[in-house]
Amino acid sequence: MKAMTLLRAGGAFLALLVSLGAVLPVSAQSYIDQEELERVLNRRTENLDEIPEVYYEYYVLYSSRDNSVLARNNLYHFIGEGDVEKGKERAKLVNLINRKLIQNMQVGDTIVVPTQFDLDLRAYSPFPRYYPGARDFDKLFIIDKTQQAFAAYQNGKLERWGIVNTGNPKETPTPNGRYNFNWKTEFRVSSLSPPGEPWEMRWVFNFHNERGMHVHQYPMPTGGPTSHGCVRLVDADAQWIYGWADSWVTGAGSGVGSMGVTIPKKPGTTVLVIGSEPEAHPSPFEFKKRYPVLTRADLPAHPYDVPAGTPQQKYFDRVRAQRASR
Repeated sequence: MKAMTLLRAGGAFLALLVSLGAVLPVSAQSYIDQEELERVLNRRTENLDEIPEVYYEYYVLYSSRDNSVLARNNLYHFIGEGDVEKGKERAKLVNLINRKLIQNMQVGDTIVVPTQFDLDLRAYSPFPRYYPGARDFDKLFIIDKTQQAFAAYQNGKLERWGIVNTGNPKETPTPNGRYNFNWKTEFRVSSLSPPGEPWEMRWVFNFHNERGMHVHQYPMPTGGPTSHGCVRLVDADAQWIYGWADSWVTGAGSGVGSMGVTIPKKPGTTVLVIGSEPEAHPSPFEFKKRYPVLTRADLPAHPYDVPAGTPQQKYFDRVRAQRASR
């Protein structure tokens, strides 16, 4: 791909560092076409090893009229290889990997674009495609606060990844630790809703029963850690996880009616919360002189290296240790 605004080398890049660091605040969530986004998220290559390696380039929004709307259209024309509508569809991927919305960008802003489009989303993953430490886990769900992203592994193989918002680190941080999915419900109104303004959540899956923390749907969780402690997911991701992960087994079922359970008969899918919150906007790329490099997630050698987050995990750790000693 070639364009006047694409920076491939050298000294001009240094002059752009200011624009890279000056990220515009994410405005109130604009309309996001969830069906179009779902098509990007659900592209699938059955053989993980056949997914190609992807590289990245810088693109600076430019318009000869100094008009941001025209500059964004120039970007769509570029990534769509001359087709603006195709470019708008591909822009959904660009939004995801940059953790920012193109519609909020202005002339002079820099964004990262991949060298290949229309691939299985795992081609753009900051998480390894295989995680040896998780081979003995039939399912493992990881929330990485540094990346502001999640990964779902099945017997150590990456099944899906996506972007998230975790809790505001100054007020309501999402606590690190090892947890399990507990109860779930398709719809719930947040207990933190202000009077007369119900915060509706869909595809809710709890992982910290005592503190009422769960993953749930959100239109487009870009912009970094801003939630009240729960973990926001794109709608299609939240729905997929809702069906993929296992809930706990209790005498009271696995819905909201089981919220009062302390120790289940069987825990749900293991959940890891790792990393540290970025100070502002997450940095999914290292800004090298010639081209950007995808920042890779730093996973523990083994999921059990992550400390237990609640008494539930400590109890089952003891049970597991007793069985191993027999």
